[in-house]
Amino acid sequence: MRIGVTYDLRADYLAMGYGEEDTAEFDSEITIEAICEALTSLGWQVTRVGNVKALAEALVAGQRWDAVFNFCEGLKGLAREAQVPALLDAYDIPYVFSDALTLAMTLDKSIAKRVVRDCGIPTPDFAVIERTTDIRNVKLPYPLFLKPIAEGSGKGVNGKSKVDNAAGLKHVATELLARFQQPVLVETFLPGREFTVGILGTGDQARVLGVSEIVPKEAWVGHGYGFENKEGNWQEKVAIIRADPSSAKAAGRVALAAWRALRCRDGGRVDIRNDANGDPNFIEVNPVAGLRPDHSDLCLIANREGLSHRGLIGRIMESFMKRNPQLCAKLRVAA
Repeated sequence: MRIGVTYDLRADYLAMGYGEEDTAEFDSEITIEAICEALTSLGWQVTRVGNVKALAEALVAGQRWDAVFNFCEGLKGLAREAQVPALLDAYDIPYVFSDALTLAMTLDKSIAKRVVRDCGIPTPDFAVIERTTDIRNVKLPYPLFLKPIAEGSGKGVNGKSKVDNAAGLKHVATELLARFQQPVLVETFLPGREFTVGILGTGDQARVLGVSEIVPKEAWVGHGYGFENKEGNWQEKVAIIRADPSSAKAAGRVALAAWRALRCRDGGRVDIRNDANGDPNFIEVNPVAGLRPDHSDLCLIANREGLSHRGLIGRIMESFMKRNPQLCAKLRVAA
C-alpha cells in the first residue's frame, strides 16, 4: 500500500533565513530517511511529500495515498500542528498520530493543562499572560516558571525562565511576549525531579514504553529542560537515564492518564515533573515526538527497552492500523 510522509525539513527553513531556534522543532534529513526506510521495510510504498504547502499542492494535483505518516510541526499559527491533519480529514485520507483537535489543543499548553486538570490529573497551578496588562493579575506564589504557550523543543526556556519576584515576572513575561508574539504560560515552579515518558498506542490500548529521568550536569543551563540544554553538546549538560522503578511507575501513571484524557494516538511523549513532595505532575505532552535515531528522547527510550528504530515505527504503525481496519482488509486483499 502507498503511504505519503509529511514533514518539515530543518535545512529548508534554514535556507530561507530562519534561525537555529526558529527551526528547532523541524527535522533533519537523517530522521526523514530513517522513517522512510523503516516504512519501506515494513512493506509500504513510500512517497516523500514534504510540508503542508507541498501536501496541498499534491492533493490539488490529484495525488492520493492509502495513508499518510504525518510528521509535520507547522510554521505559523497557534494551531499549526493541526494544519496537515485538517487537510487530510477534508480529503478523507487516514494518517498516523493524533487528529487536528488534539494537536491544536496540546500545542496550547494552557488548554492541555485545563483538560488534564478537569480530569483530576495533577498539574502545577498556572496563569496565562496575553498582554502586559495581565502581568499584575498573576497571584501565584513565587517562585514561578515562564515559557511561551505554544512552542516545543524547549524554545523560550532558558536561565531566566524561573523568576522569584514581581520584577522578574514583569521582565521575563514582557520579553517573551515581544519575542514569540504569543501568550506566556506562568506556572508554579516545581523543584523536583524531571521525567519524560514514552507512550505507544491509543486510548485503552495505550501503554507506557519506558520512562527517562532528565538529570542535570554541571553545564546545565537554568532550571528546565530548555533549548540550550537540548541543542548542541547536550551530553555535557544533561544525562538521560532510565528512571528507577518506583519513580517510573508513578510518572507513567500520570503520563498515561494525560495521554488518554487528551486523546493522543499511536505514539509520543509526556513530560512530568515532581513537586516538593515528590509527587509527579503533568507538564506537557508531545503527540508528534522526535524520531531521530539515537538522539530523540522517544528513540532513546525505545533503544533502552530493546526496540530498534524500525521496531518503534512498527509499533506506531500497529496502533495506526488498529484504528483503521479498512486498511487491514485492503492489505490482506493485496497480499
